[in-house]
Amino acid sequence: MAIDPRTIFGQRLAEVRKAKGFSQESLALESGLARSYLGGVERGQRNIALLNIYRLAKALKVSPAHLLEPASGLKRAQDKV
Repeated sequence: MAIDPRTIFGQRLAEVRKAKGFSQESLALESGLARSYLGGVERGQRNIALLNIYRLAKALKVSPAHLLEPASGLKRAQDKV
């Protein structure tokens, strides 16, 4: 069964956010997005617009493409398949 792309993106966003030392609140403030929206994206409950991916990437100082890579845990799971 395929994993929902929203879940994949949300897991990757949370992984990068934590690696960069941001809380959800601080990333929300830096990117201009609502913390509740950001939490929904990380849980895979919200669709995210391309413009918001760009805003998050800019705040995290990474490329938008970096946020579209699978999270580390998903990469390991995919390698086993």
